[in-house]
Amino acid sequence: MTEFKDSFTIALCYDFDGTLSPDNMQEYDFIPKLNKSPKEFWAEALKLAKAQDADEILSYMRLMCEEASVKRIKVTRDDFAAFGKSIRFFDGVLPSKDGAPSWFARINAYAARFGATVRHYIISSGIKEMIEGTPIAHEFHKIYASSFMYDEYGKACWPALAVNYTTKMQFLFRINKGIFGLQESINDFMPEHERLVPFKRMVYFGDGSTDIPAMKLVKTQGGYSIAVHNGAEKSAQEAANLMVENRVNYVAKADYSQGSQLAAQVERVIQKICAEYAVERAEGK
Repeated sequence: MTEFKDSFTIALCYDFDGTLSPDNMQEYDFIPKLNKSPKEFWAEALKLAKAQDADEILSYMRLMCEEASVKRIKVTRDDFAAFGKSIRFFDGVLPSKDGAPSWFARINAYAARFGATVRHYIISSGIKEMIEGTPIAHEFHKIYASSFMYDEYGKACWPALAVNYTTKMQFLFRINKGIFGLQESINDFMPEHERLVPFKRMVYFGDGSTDIPAMKLVKTQGGYSIAVHNGAEKSAQEAANLMVENRVNYVAKADYSQGSQLAAQVERVIQKICAEYAVERAEGK
């Protein structure tokens, strides 16, 4: 069922690894328990994908299950959530030790000044169950990420959902239409004025190649895409290239602190969206 349409909603949609968190979520706690380096694990996952001509996301998920079984590492929902507690975040995402509010609290309050409600969404190739174990999980209206099926003992046994660069676009349309359940079809026609969040009131945050189709879709449909980087020269150049290639609207370091370049850009986007909405209301649209 389509949710009740808010009078004015802005959707902020985030990739996770490299966007909100500096590293891949598996690298904080899970991969070290395998007694392997991240480089070794990802090389094995890529080798498996190439050997089977398989999707790389499905390949790494299968490898996680196989390696966990060999090393006798528990992989229930609760175990994945526990792994998620070790994930680190870029500056400003979490509340600071001196009492400064989180990114989510600040940007929600900022938008509210203009009469807008912000909803936050995750669209990630990482593991949903790990994200659900993080201290920011409650900030998201919906978390779309790769996830597992579980056997009668509660053990992860098979991928339930693999989110790759093409499926990310599906979830943008789910957010756009307000049709969130995976078993609900998004293919039926829906007039633009009935959609929960028009693309022009959507902002997508991403950092890598798996985000490019989603970034381009949001930008092409009148929304805003932001390529973030970790501050390193290579990362900054890769983000800048996306700007040159006309795939994103803005580029910024992944610093979510008050007064950062990224925060200022998002605030300007919110102001612009709110001003355009005010004009539409005045014109009776």
